[in-house]
Amino acid sequence: MDDAKHITTVKIAPAVSFERNATIPINYRTLSIHVDDKPSVTNKAADPSDPIRQIDVHTLDNDQVFHRYSTHPKLGLEHAAVERKSKDGKNVISPPPTQYWKKILNYVFGGFNFLMWIAFIVTILSYKPLNGTPPDFILGVAVLLLLVIIMSSTFYAVVDWNASRVMKSIKSLVAEQATVVRDGRQQTVPSPDIVVGDIIMLSMGDRVPADLRIVQVSSDLKFDRSLLTGESDPVPGTIRSTSQNVLETRNLALASTFVVQGTCTGVVFAIGDRSIMGRIVAMSGETKFKMTTIQKEIWFFTKIVSCYALSLFGISIIVWAAWLRKTYPGYETASGAIINSLGCLTAFVPQGLPICVALSLTIIAKRMAKHNILVKNLATIETLGCMSVLCSDKTGTLTVGKMSLESVAFQDRSFMDIKSTLANSSEPTPAALKSLVEIARLCNGASFVGADDSGSIDERTIKGDATDTAILRFAESFTDGHNGIDIAAMVASHDKLFEIPFNSTNKWMLTIVREHKGVGEKMEAGGPLMLIKGAPDVLFPACTAALNADGNEVPFDSEVFRRVSALQSQWSSEGQRVLALCRKALDNVKVDFNHTPANDVEEMMYSQLSNLTLVGIVGIRDPPRNDVKAAIQVIRRAGVFMVTGDYQLTGVAIAKQVGIITSEHIDTFKDMRSSAYAFVDAPPEAIKPDDDGPERAVALTGDEIASFKPEDWNKVVGNYTEVVFARTTPEQKLRIVEEIKARGDNIVAVTGDGVNDAPALKASDIGVAMGSGSDVAKEAAAMILLDNKFASIPVSIELGRLVFDNLKKVALYVMPAGTYTEFMGVFTNVFLGMQLPLSSYLQVCFSITNDVVMSIALMFEQPEIDLMLRKPRNARTGRLTDWKFFFQIYLFIGLMMWPCAMSMWFLYMKHQGLGFHDVILVYDKWTDGYKGFTIDQLTHFVSVGQCVYYVTMVFMQYGGLLSVRNRRVSILQSNPLWGPRRNYAVPLGMIATALIAVVNLYGPGLQHVFGTTPIPGMFWGLPFSFALGILCVDETRKLIVRTYPKSIIAKMAW
Repeated sequence: MDDAKHITTVKIAPAVSFERNATIPINYRTLSIHVDDKPSVTNKAADPSDPIRQIDVHTLDNDQVFHRYSTHPKLGLEHAAVERKSKDGKNVISPPPTQYWKKILNYVFGGFNFLMWIAFIVTILSYKPLNGTPPDFILGVAVLLLLVIIMSSTFYAVVDWNASRVMKSIKSLVAEQATVVRDGRQQTVPSPDIVVGDIIMLSMGDRVPADLRIVQVSSDLKFDRSLLTGESDPVPGTIRSTSQNVLETRNLALASTFVVQGTCTGVVFAIGDRSIMGRIVAMSGETKFKMTTIQKEIWFFTKIVSCYALSLFGISIIVWAAWLRKTYPGYETASGAIINSLGCLTAFVPQGLPICVALSLTIIAKRMAKHNILVKNLATIETLGCMSVLCSDKTGTLTVGKMSLESVAFQDRSFMDIKSTLANSSEPTPAALKSLVEIARLCNGASFVGADDSGSIDERTIKGDATDTAILRFAESFTDGHNGIDIAAMVASHDKLFEIPFNSTNKWMLTIVREHKGVGEKMEAGGPLMLIKGAPDVLFPACTAALNADGNEVPFDSEVFRRVSALQSQWSSEGQRVLALCRKALDNVKVDFNHTPANDVEEMMYSQLSNLTLVGIVGIRDPPRNDVKAAIQVIRRAGVFMVTGDYQLTGVAIAKQVGIITSEHIDTFKDMRSSAYAFVDAPPEAIKPDDDGPERAVALTGDEIASFKPEDWNKVVGNYTEVVFARTTPEQKLRIVEEIKARGDNIVAVTGDGVNDAPALKASDIGVAMGSGSDVAKEAAAMILLDNKFASIPVSIELGRLVFDNLKKVALYVMPAGTYTEFMGVFTNVFLGMQLPLSSYLQVCFSITNDVVMSIALMFEQPEIDLMLRKPRNARTGRLTDWKFFFQIYLFIGLMMWPCAMSMWFLYMKHQGLGFHDVILVYDKWTDGYKGFTIDQLTHFVSVGQCVYYVTMVFMQYGGLLSVRNRRVSILQSNPLWGPRRNYAVPLGMIATALIAVVNLYGPGLQHVFGTTPIPGMFWGLPFSFALGILCVDETRKLIVRTYPKSIIAKMAW
């Protein structure tokens, strides 16, 4: 109960004057006499949490805090003090110590590398302990396997290094600057330059740059401490201590937390590694790894292939030990059996695939960098490619976010272009305009940064949200007494007594001011005046009077309400944000604003929100971004919903302008409940709009969402493709995202830039923040658009889909020859008693050189024409490896490749006088004198035949590569040499793989160690006909798919 009492008895600062230019009094200078405590050095190892427990600044009162840190509540630190304190170090938290041994283990044993290690160890064992022969060949295979491991590990390390570089650049975006008071002036300084004792001013959306002891608060101050404590609910901020625990007390603002509501001022008591966050980072180490959709797919594929490979390896060893060793004792030695069985392992594993994945992500990263897109984890790019619903904020995301006050209206008169009207009109200024400007200036959460007011109003830097900034610029334009309004005198003659900043729940801002007249002893203070600005639909019901343009007050009757409501609707339908400006005299309210607890004052002000006088309404225009409409058209295959806190008509108007809503008729809440299909008893994944159905639009408000039942969400998500959610709170935005994710197998992306978007950004599958957005939004998002271009989103979606497309093409290219055709050679050796048609060396070499070189060409493929026209991939059912994938590999392309390669093996043997039955089912007969040949001749025949098999695979892959470049389109429309789909990496890859084959067959060292040898000329040419045949057969398949899209062939197409 004591803690609760402390929370409600917050001391607020004394009334202060609105000073335009603060100066340092000549008779006052700060003198820093306090020396920071240094921790004593002892031999005993200290508990790393002791420094946190020893913090006591939260138990001091404000005067003690200022004394301890040698600072002044109004003037802050002097320049000399800042210079001296800056020698203690920068306000930077050192990254946690990297456990490099864990990283190295992951590089070396991750992916398929653990299988390669098994093969390597077994190969080494078969070299000496099993007394195998020939030793040079076995040792050569072991060295080659080790090279494969080194190459894969290197690529894993390079990708991880690139990702860490991206993370460093993203961290540099957040909390770069802070607002401090030094030498009596408000300044903006780089966050690393903050020193202990600095006075820091924070407002909604700011990230706390260092540990602060709060000395002044607004009544609604709240922090998001989830990054530090894991607590999801916002934590109120107070002046008094509420707990002895520094992590629980509410009068500290801790580094790396966020201000989600209200404003405050605090004194820095710890920076950098000495802050609580810095000490926790030092103790905690690295964060846990979470796999993305593409990583899950690759891991799923890796598990399948690894299980098959290990199973076949085990079966091969068992068959040799239980059958071949006894039935055909001279067929294979133990060493030979192990080496041949390793073929099951090395043949079935696509060793080049991890390298191709790393290359693909690296290439895509470079493409994204050209578009000024930063992604915290490159693998999340593919998640955006799966996006089925995009929930976009309006202000600052779909719109420019640079607002200007355009229209002003009183209950009896309106001005559509107020600045031009006042500049060009010869008529006297409306008397009520002064009252409106008074509210606009004094009830405003924005402020100018720095004391220099020599520049134009439009050029001066302002700290605050876009709406308050536009209103402040408008009010400050009355600087010279023109139009009978002197804004400087108005500010100087009013004291601010109390303030409730704007928040997304109330949708209004309230300020209590008191006017004083005269100077010195003759100064007379007027009564307190409540000024309030906010959403018209919230404030109109509280109004009982309204001002005419001439300043006379009239009752706020039904006619006045109808008139101002119609004007609000008109402006909103044009895309303007409309605010009502009201006031109320508080002469009869008896309260001591200097000493009454802030919470009590706040409750009292809530009770006074009635009998308001409507001074006027203003219209603020925030135009849509130029690139938004074209971008929306590109991604319309995915649903695009607008989620805004703005008025419904304003949201709908902007949605129509940018193309989110294209339907003529827009359903209301009642229409939705009465006419939409309810999906009764339907499984969650079935709740989605019909692909062939018409476009349907609906506009809903936050109040309506609050009453939603599960069936209402079913109707919205399952029937509508164009949705505007208006007047939503951050909690409702979060609920919208969660409800959409729970239905239709949706992958939800959220775009936003404000504090109120952060919960939804964090809850989405992928959050996208604008580079100019709040620190909270950038921290919560997975991707940041540095140049604020909405058009970067469809680019990211396309690249995400391209990553998945190209990886699937790589797997389809690699598997038929690199695994299936290789494995069939091992199968015939182990189970059918034939000599191995492809040596272990050539198997591994083909997988890590020939396959990878050709696969690189696929990494540079441009998106297919229909890539953005396809439905988004269902991340739950649309796997990288589905039955169509395996059908294409094993029953189509692969079923052409391995018989072709095997036929070349038999054709060569036929030319040497050995028929089909002389080669197969031979087992231990392949010895000296078999069919009249010596063992050296037979060994030579096998060596040449193996090289023939290898060369056939190399050139057949030309046809395989050209086949997988497109899913549906003919090569005649997408050849690699010219046209929009040209890819010069394809012919270069073909040349490179042919050169690798030449080196393998004619390299003297390779011939000596691995038994490779030149082959007859005809066997260099024949494989090209196989490549052409594979390409022609696949072109026929594509033609059938295009001509008969509902045929069984089309349904089986990958």
